[in-house]
Amino acid sequence: MESMLNKLKSTVTKVTADMTSAVMGNPVTREFEVGRHIASGGPGMCWRIYNGTKKSTKQEVAVFVFDKKMVEKYQKFDKDQIIESLKRGVQQLTRLRHPRLLTVQHPLEESRDCLAFCTEPVFASLSNVLGQWDNLPSPVPTDIKDYKLYDVETKYGLLQISEGLSFLHSGVKMVHGNLCLENVILNKSGAWKIMGFDFSISSTNPSDAEPKYSCKEWEPNLPPLCLPNPEYLAPEYILSVSCDAASDMYSLGVVMHAVFNEGKPVFQVNKHDIFKSFSRQLDQLSRLSPTMLNKIPEEVREHVKMLLSVTPNVRPDADQMTKIPFFDDVGAVTLAYFDSLFQRDNLQKSQFYKNLPKVLPKLPKRVVVYRILPALTSEFVNPDMVPFVLPNVLLIAEECTKDEYVRLILPDLSPVFKQQEPVQASNMILLIFLQKMDLLLTKTPPEDIKNSVLPMVYRALEAPSIQIQELCLNIIPTFANLIEYPSMKNALIPRIKSACLQTSSLAVRVNSLVCLGKILEYLDKWYVIDEILPFLQQIPSREPAVLMGVLGIYKCTFSHKKLGIPKEHLAAKSLPHLVSLSIDNNLNLNQFNSFMAVIKDMLTRMEAEHKTKLEQLHSMQEQQRSMNINTSQTNQSEETKRTPSPGNQIDDVFGGSSGSAGVNGKANANSASAPQLNRMSLTLEEKQRLAKEQEQAAKLRNQPALAPQSIKPTTPTTQAKDLTSCLLNNMTSLGSLSLTSPPRPGLIQGSTISAYPSTTPMGSMASNGYNPTMGFQTGGQGMRPPGPGLYGGMATTTSTPNFGALTHNQGSTNTPDMSALDSLFTSNKPKVSLNQMAPPKLTPGTTATPWLNQSGSAQPSQTAPMQGAPLAMGGVTSGFGMQANPFFSPQNFSQPTAAPVMNAGGGLRHSSSVNNDLKDLFG
Repeated sequence: MESMLNKLKSTVTKVTADMTSAVMGNPVTREFEVGRHIASGGPGMCWRIYNGTKKSTKQEVAVFVFDKKMVEKYQKFDKDQIIESLKRGVQQLTRLRHPRLLTVQHPLEESRDCLAFCTEPVFASLSNVLGQWDNLPSPVPTDIKDYKLYDVETKYGLLQISEGLSFLHSGVKMVHGNLCLENVILNKSGAWKIMGFDFSISSTNPSDAEPKYSCKEWEPNLPPLCLPNPEYLAPEYILSVSCDAASDMYSLGVVMHAVFNEGKPVFQVNKHDIFKSFSRQLDQLSRLSPTMLNKIPEEVREHVKMLLSVTPNVRPDADQMTKIPFFDDVGAVTLAYFDSLFQRDNLQKSQFYKNLPKVLPKLPKRVVVYRILPALTSEFVNPDMVPFVLPNVLLIAEECTKDEYVRLILPDLSPVFKQQEPVQASNMILLIFLQKMDLLLTKTPPEDIKNSVLPMVYRALEAPSIQIQELCLNIIPTFANLIEYPSMKNALIPRIKSACLQTSSLAVRVNSLVCLGKILEYLDKWYVIDEILPFLQQIPSREPAVLMGVLGIYKCTFSHKKLGIPKEHLAAKSLPHLVSLSIDNNLNLNQFNSFMAVIKDMLTRMEAEHKTKLEQLHSMQEQQRSMNINTSQTNQSEETKRTPSPGNQIDDVFGGSSGSAGVNGKANANSASAPQLNRMSLTLEEKQRLAKEQEQAAKLRNQPALAPQSIKPTTPTTQAKDLTSCLLNNMTSLGSLSLTSPPRPGLIQGSTISAYPSTTPMGSMASNGYNPTMGFQTGGQGMRPPGPGLYGGMATTTSTPNFGALTHNQGSTNTPDMSALDSLFTSNKPKVSLNQMAPPKLTPGTTATPWLNQSGSAQPSQTAPMQGAPLAMGGVTSGFGMQANPFFSPQNFSQPTAAPVMNAGGGLRHSSSVNNDLKDLFG
């Protein structure tokens, strides 16, 4: 591999170096950029042909270069003869202008190293094409090596040479003198052109007289480049030193023979003994064997035999050769007509272009692409001819590869896409392009589609011609798959909708709907739902065809697998719209049935989808409910495994208040070290709550672990209270206590009873302002209005009032008979006599109520007078005094219900009805 690369590199380097050294310093290089070596031609194949471009216009040219190093082996005289001969041939060619002669773009320029001139673009010489590769680059270019002449090319090429000779003989009165394969050049379009006028001979007679040509005698000692090719010379040129137009016709016969015989002439000439060779050739020509011409087509074989005749007068002239039937081939005539188009008017051209599509399929692709196509595209400058030329160009484009289309056709089509004048021609151009839209979108690059092709389609949709709009709408679905989605969504669809809404033509409106229905599959689902379906509701027309078009779009969208209509849209928009359209009076029975069929299908699918959704939702809810139950059971089992302490449960219930810290078992270090101090600092309310918490804690210890249960809140029912009975009972109790007490003196003058609890320790008699020998009057303190200390909130105290000093001996008091008052009050409860309501006689050391003992047991020891029965501030027993406190709630203390104790007199020690009534009264 490396050796091949090195070989290629050396070859390229050698060719570049040769070209640079050959052309360097030549004036041609000032105006033209010289490219690669492509061919060779001219006398003795001495001219190297390079491709090139003009620097100023970028026009493509061919650069002919003769390197003077080729003649360094000759003497100076011979070199000068060669140079002069070559210069004379180029100068003669430069002066002559004809379509059959090679066109010179830049005259001959000479430098110290080379001769150079520029011509029209060239492919190769006929000699190169037929296998003579002298003076060609190495390796030989592939396009030359593989080039094969088609029959139509051969026929038309020979016709072109005949026409060129006719021009020289009749028009210029000139004999070429060296017509051979190397002096026939194929230009880039494939046309055969004549060059090599080094040995041309002009007539010496005036132009109006019979031409007469003077011929030079053959000089065998001259270099070959100073002599014509003897294998193509007529016998009389050598043997009789005479020549005329018939001599060129003989050369034409040898050229025709060589074309059909792979480049071989009729005879091989010994250049060292040319006279003897020509004498022998003359004898062979006089009795020409038919086998020598067997490769020549039969229809031209006789004419070739005549051209090779030894008698010049027998040879047909150039004009006669151009008219032989052999050149009447349809392909040759077509190519000949293209070459003469500049002489035709528009009517003749239009007729020719109309019939051309019938001929193009019969011609070889190379001929069509490189010969006919350039002639067609050159007509684009004539706007009136574009509608006639364009179909042929697009027909050729179908046979081209994408690369050939982009390189050879698209550059000339781009201006045609934008042509809008004249209007009639522009409309015809739009129609032609629309019919070939699939071709354009397939082979045109995306950028050119966006910039040239699609704007032309949009212009067609907006054209005033209804025919163009209909054709455009009918053709769009055929190439919709080739249009990019953004272009379709943002440019094409809006114009189709506009054409439907703005046109007055029913056909255009219907075709718009049909077009939309056919291209739905290339659109996004939500774009169809958000843009296309709402557009259908904007169409004002109610013609049956329009309504069926609307129905068709709904049906396509609904039934297409990629699209579909959501049930929400069906229920809210689609079905209401279709139902309203279905009852239009313009619809016939079949059309109405079509509407109803689509509506029923939509309803069925909507029902099935929504039912499925609800079933799935119900299933999910049931599954979630089951999961919640399982989770609850799992949590309950986990809580059962854990045995929580009662203290934790009480904390959860009561929020862990500071007042319950000593009860729930979570007391801090300070409360643990000084429990007595914490209990002494509690208020009466806290003590009541503490007792209740203790009772509840004891119950919780004996109960199993709590399981989560749903608790339904119950509305508490309030029962009507008999306030009269409650008040009566309270007053009776107070009265009985007052009657049993001995008369007491008034308070010490200047002493007051504070409404607030005293902070002085119990046992200090002076601090509370009471006389130790005196009690409290019933009306004075027992029933006083509540002050701030009662209803405004009680402050926490460190001690309780000293009631021991107020104790007295109740045993010596006589109980009065109060039964006479029984009839004054009525009650719905069982009657109790006032005698029974009288407070029982208490013996020393007994306590009125058991819960007072419990409460009192929590207090530190008091002074000696406190050991008697404690009294409230009103002079009654301590049990009633506590109940007089509105913040006192006996039900907070959860004590076991004790059976009533009977005194010695048979009366109740403690009246349960009084307590109940107090509860009802004070809550």
